Amino acid sequence: MSSTNTIWMIIGMTGQAIFSARFVLQWIYSEYRRESAIPMSFWYASIVGGATLFAYAIYRRDPVFLVGQAFGLFVYLRNIELRFRESRQAMESRSR
Repeated sequence: MSSTNTIWMIIGMTGQAIFSARFVLQWIYSEYRRESAIPMSFWYASIVGGATLFAYAIYRRDPVFLVGQAFGLFVYLRNIELRFRESRQAMESRSR
C-alpha cells in the first residue's frame, strides 16, 4: 500500500470516527436533558465528518458514496442555518 493510500485511509477512518461520534454526542445530550434532543455539536460533527468522508469519496472516485455524502452535507448545513435563525429570533424576541 502506497503512502498516499495510507494517508487517505487514515483520512477516511478519521471522518468515519467523527461522523459516528455525533450519535454519542446526541445520546449524552439527551441523557443530560432527560429528553430526546439534538445539540449543535451533532450538526458540527456531521459537517466535519461528512466533509471528510466526501473528500475521501472523491479520492476513491466512488459515485454512490459521493452522492450520499453531498446530500447529507446539504441537510446538515440547512439544519445549522435553521438553528442560527431560531437563535436570532429568540434574541430579538427577548430584546423587545
